Amino acid sequence: MTRRSDSILSTAVALCLLLTSLPAAGGGIKRIVHPDGTVEFTNSTDSDAPIASTASATVYRFKDKNGVVSYSGVRPRNASFDVIHFQCYACDPDSTIDWRKTPLFLKPYRQEIRTAARKYDVDPALVRAVIHAESGFNADAVSPRGAQGLMQLMPGTARELGVSNALEAADNIRGGVSYLARMLRKFGGNVRLATAAYNAGPGAVTRYKGVPPYAETKAYVERVGILRDRYASN
Repeated sequence: MTRRSDSILSTAVALCLLLTSLPAAGGGIKRIVHPDGTVEFTNSTDSDAPIASTASATVYRFKDKNGVVSYSGVRPRNASFDVIHFQCYACDPDSTIDWRKTPLFLKPYRQEIRTAARKYDVDPALVRAVIHAESGFNADAVSPRGAQGLMQLMPGTARELGVSNALEAADNIRGGVSYLARMLRKFGGNVRLATAAYNAGPGAVTRYKGVPPYAETKAYVERVGILRDRYASN
């Protein structure tokens, strides 16, 4: 919820480290391209089922039942694991995803979004668009900078908003919508400036007197706008 310092380079480096650390055993590496353009790399035979369409990639590293270190886009059920995160595609200026056609998440967290949107007087379509852009509706998402959950709350911001568990969907949505409402009030209801502030911080928006000239933030604001329009019409 602050400006992403993660770059395409850092993502590429992380991916290279992931691939170079894979053992020869384990059935080889599979590359799976999902309908929304996200890519999953796995050497686990347990991940044949497709992972949910998401705007971010999470890879779980664990030891399978044979003791082989494995990587999967599916969270292991009966094994301890480490989590490797890649940057949010909604913040990647060079993303090739067509945001006017990428699948929408119309059903998840319907009641939680409706409740929070009503409480803080925020357009539910905007809330859904921000969740889509921030986490791809992945309640377990954690960014390399530590932002957590559906609306990617930084720990300090979560505490300020009274969110005790940012990975709990209802609590995360309540806190994120509360913060989004605060940004809307601060910038006179201007959705572009409010979403820019959600991404880059209100100080940057005030300093530049508009959407900051950060490639990540400009891409984010544009994509949230596209998603909001699409959610509003469905």
